[in-house]
Amino acid sequence: MKHYKLLPLACSFLLLTTTAQAEKIMVAAAADLKFAMDEIVASFNQTHSHGEVQVVYGSSGKFHTQIQQGGPYDLYFSADIDYPRELAKLGLAGSEVTPYAVGRIVLWSNSLDATKLTLESLADPKITRIAMANPKHAPYGKRAEEALRATGLWEKVEEKLVFGENIAQTAQFVQTGNAQVGIVALSLALNPQISKDGGYCLIPDKFHKPLEQGYVITRLGAEKPLAKSFAGYMQSASARTIMVRYGFVLPNETTEK
Repeated sequence: MKHYKLLPLACSFLLLTTTAQAEKIMVAAAADLKFAMDEIVASFNQTHSHGEVQVVYGSSGKFHTQIQQGGPYDLYFSADIDYPRELAKLGLAGSEVTPYAVGRIVLWSNSLDATKLTLESLADPKITRIAMANPKHAPYGKRAEEALRATGLWEKVEEKLVFGENIAQTAQFVQTGNAQVGIVALSLALNPQISKDGGYCLIPDKFHKPLEQGYVITRLGAEKPLAKSFAGYMQSASARTIMVRYGFVLPNETTEK
């Protein structure tokens, strides 16, 4: 009987040990990945039940700074591959920098027919508020500024611009009516939650530098098997299919326009 009395205690100890050993990783991801990454993490968890992947979305530039200051991120997915490359040069990377996609920017609106808009339309006096990500630290904002300058529109629309901290907040400005049009990520415009409320027009990529995106395991995540597993999963057919569905161009492929 004594053996039977000890059995519940033994099982409880085993459960606590297993729980303690369950690995958690924190991923810093560019805001344009919000919907695609949520699906990828859900798909990953179906086949990897031994750990937990947590994702924080925001500005690539701000994550770049936070990681240099000791931010608690095991992986870093940047909308500009140059940011993780800089971390690698500083000795803050635990893996090679891997490209994962090329992003696209679009004009998006839920109050105007964006499918009929062009960049030149932004100069129309009827359009008084235009949202875009802050070009000081958001890659999508940098590319939006490049496109506006390449078409000679920057000076004409500069006073109309409303800057979001990242591309997700930029889309929110349009959703809430604080801007009539936004220059946002195609990956956000394709999400069903957003696309049902408006249309978009793709901005030709000849007007800006490529939005080449890349990820890296940080020095903090270098010894964590779950970080390596998730990084490898990004190269899987399942993850790549999700990325394409959200409008991302895969590495070594070309954009259509």
